[in-house]
Amino acid sequence: MIKFGTGGWRAETGKDFNYDNIRLFAQGFCNYAKQKGLDTKPVIIGFDRRFLSDNAAKWLCEVLSANGINVITLHRSAPTPFVMHYVKKKGLYFGMEVTASHNPSNYNGIKIIIEEGRDASLEVTSELEDRINALSASDVKSTDFEDGLKNGSISYLENPFNDFIDDILALSDVSAIRDRGLRILFDPMHGSATYPLMVVLHTARCTVDIINSTKDAYFGGSMPAPTQKTLLDLSQKVVAGGYDLGIGVDGDGDRLGIIDNEGNYIDANEILCMLYWYLHEVKGWKGPVVRNLATTHMLDKIAQDVGEICYEVPVGFKYISSKLDEVDAILGGESSGGLTVRGHIYGKDSVYAATLFVEMLSKTGKTPKELLALLREKYGEYVMVEANLAFAPEAKPEILNTVMVDKKLPNFGKNIERVNYEDGCKVYFTDSSFVICRFSGTEPLLRIFAEAQDNQTASGYIQAWKEMLFN
Repeated sequence: MIKFGTGGWRAETGKDFNYDNIRLFAQGFCNYAKQKGLDTKPVIIGFDRRFLSDNAAKWLCEVLSANGINVITLHRSAPTPFVMHYVKKKGLYFGMEVTASHNPSNYNGIKIIIEEGRDASLEVTSELEDRINALSASDVKSTDFEDGLKNGSISYLENPFNDFIDDILALSDVSAIRDRGLRILFDPMHGSATYPLMVVLHTARCTVDIINSTKDAYFGGSMPAPTQKTLLDLSQKVVAGGYDLGIGVDGDGDRLGIIDNEGNYIDANEILCMLYWYLHEVKGWKGPVVRNLATTHMLDKIAQDVGEICYEVPVGFKYISSKLDEVDAILGGESSGGLTVRGHIYGKDSVYAATLFVEMLSKTGKTPKELLALLREKYGEYVMVEANLAFAPEAKPEILNTVMVDKKLPNFGKNIERVNYEDGCKVYFTDSSFVICRFSGTEPLLRIFAEAQDNQTASGYIQAWKEMLFN
């Protein structure tokens, strides 16, 4: 069974992500597009640098072509935000990116991008699931890729990144970046965002060196996610080389991690807070901010202080982009490293986020550490601790029943303000701290996020959940 999570369809390569299922996926998509009357415009299909991604893109093209849907694809890998930008810019109905984003190297998948360059909604993915899983191999129509190129139903996009790069530069204060002249070490984590971000930074006259830029299906033996652990090498090299900044992005270029000039890891929550403060207080943009359930409440404090609102939505970037559009927010983001900004695309984009971060440092003349100190002095300490707990598949129903049906809570030893069951179980405490327990939408994990004024309190919330569910 093909099942969509919060970031599209993801599965283990060879086991479920394979030739037959990719073709079934494509045929189900074609049936859906035709039934909805959304087959009259071409579909752009991009791919990252994972094992089988380029092949899978061709198999998708072959099925769409045979079903009378024109396809545009690329000679080389491209990040997910590029596909989203292209769909929005060209007014297409759909785009696809073959990727498993930040998942381990033995996974791959497909993201569906819909009109305006948005992540596919739950309604779209649910109907796609039903159509795909009702098919068998004999239902699949396919043509040869080379035949599709000859008859024009499949075409390559030449010079694909020009509009994407130009639009990011147009949104940025390039002169401020040029004047600051930062020295940057960039780690694309063997992913597909290497070229566009390098071009942007070089155009703005930054001095940029790069590591881990080669194609590697195993991502150097690491997870292709910009976390404190995976960016340790970047951290050490930033200090050793005397760089002003280290930038890390995930495998498909939609998540951002930052290393400051002293080698400190700047997490996604801190990036969001700094950028919202910068956009509102330095650039003078007015408007609210949007975060998901598992993202820092410091954003709420900043928004309240500047006379704005911080809106909370479920996990899944489609909820962030939808709310951002609805309330005309300045910025929307999540603690896993993704964000978007008003006036850009409706999805996560590490290329623009990194550029904006560089602009912020250039415009303020401060280091990340100095900016964080400014925010902490004004709004207090916010420490987030995370735990990803693996479990046997047969244990999931029991855990789900305990948390979401029986609604049992651990004894936290703290006063609870309220509990939210909209997306997992989130407990809000009266001192503004919180803990959320929810199943991952992309991996077989139970994710627990806790935020408090100190590490001990936040870790205690997580330990309470562990003791109740697994002891």
